[in-house]
Amino acid sequence: MAFFGKLFSKKKKETLDQGLQKTKESVWGKITRAIGGKDKVDDDVLDNLEEAFITSDVGVDTTLKIIERIQDRVARDKYVNMGELKNLLCEEITDMLAKTEDATEDFHVIKKNNEPYVILVVGVNGVGKTTTIGKLAYQYSQAGNKVVLGAADTFRAAAIEQLSIWGERVGVDVVKQKMGSDPAAVAHDTLSYAKAHNADVVIIDTAGRLHNKIGLMNELTKIKNVMKRIVPDAPQEILLVLDGSTGQNAFEQAKQFVAATDVNALAITKLDGTSKGGVVIGISDQFNIPVKYIGLGEKMEDLQIFHPDEFVRSLFGDAI
Repeated sequence: MAFFGKLFSKKKKETLDQGLQKTKESVWGKITRAIGGKDKVDDDVLDNLEEAFITSDVGVDTTLKIIERIQDRVARDKYVNMGELKNLLCEEITDMLAKTEDATEDFHVIKKNNEPYVILVVGVNGVGKTTTIGKLAYQYSQAGNKVVLGAADTFRAAAIEQLSIWGERVGVDVVKQKMGSDPAAVAHDTLSYAKAHNADVVIIDTAGRLHNKIGLMNELTKIKNVMKRIVPDAPQEILLVLDGSTGQNAFEQAKQFVAATDVNALAITKLDGTSKGGVVIGISDQFNIPVKYIGLGEKMEDLQIFHPDEFVRSLFGDAI
């Protein structure tokens, strides 16, 4: 557990463990039944593991990949008992998860060329997108960054109001226009304001409706092109927010947005209170896009940078 003690505090570890408790109980309940009475990993155990993972929202393709890795390890190591299965699962699943280059940096941002780090947030309504933006603003602000929010979801007046409330709550500036304004114009004004005020991080909200693929692509492309006039590297992060409690529905939403724009980071919300946390493994693997943030509760501190090894150890480490 490379980050524990240095970057992964005891409090964060406790939050992670508590947030994943229902998923852990569900997954390991199924796995315990799958391996009951066995003293080694054989074909029956592998078949039962496959069923346990598929029914835990890991997804069929990712489950088959996990089972294949376990089979290869068992064949190579000749004998793997139940006590060793825990570590084997942790190692193989951690290795599968897409990595983000700045996973060890937590919420600190190093400005390049004195330009702000721009996060463009996408996702459907109801997944916790605005809440995630507010929590991101809080976490980045607490880490010492000057943060500016942009209310480019001009399709709903409620979205502008909600983001404004979060801005007041967190203590960061929000750039907005009236409902129905051009989202690209809001993005332009936000980056101009951010540069003028020497902001470190800019987080821009976008409309949460699932357009047809062409309409979504055109709108997001226009926003990105306008932003590049102000900050040439923007957006450095296109963050897709997904609701982990929806299980396989999150896969479908990911397909739509990945096809429509260059998503390069994921936030999986609402992992507390659900037994479907296995979806994090499947989505990260199938789309080869790193999960960067995970939501584990209602408090602003409950949004965490995602560390694959800590996540997997929390899910599997103390079972068996």
